[in-house]
Amino acid sequence: VQLQASGGGLVQAGGSLRLSCATSGRTSSYAVGWFRQAPGKEREFVAVLSWNRCMTHYTHSVEGRFTISRDKWKTAVYLQMNSLKPEDTAVYYCAAAWDQTGRGTPNQIRDYSYWGQGTQVTVSS
Repeated sequence: VQLQASGGGLVQAGGSLRLSCATSGRTSSYAVGWFRQAPGKEREFVAVLSWNRCMTHYTHSVEGRFTISRDKWKTAVYLQMNSLKPEDTAVYYCAAAWDQTGRGTPNQIRDYSYWGQGTQVTVSS
């Protein structure tokens, strides 16, 4: 499984960005999640979408502002980020976690086997 994240940038507080994660390889039965890591902090879970696209899970701080989705061909996963705050500033990573049920929404780093490179998101106040 290969993943490639893109779409980061600099935005003012209250603005929006859409991150993309291109997926390739044997992606069947893999949930795809987004994580982020701010300077001096540990990497943290942001959102995940199940393989069957029916289940989502978000960390509390982004609920109602971020939306994770996947294209119908299952070749890309998106993270639409609205009402951005300075505390959302971080390097964002997409990752894939095996889930044989197809509807799982893992939120632990240890569940994820494949990672893309990060994309920087900077929110100015």
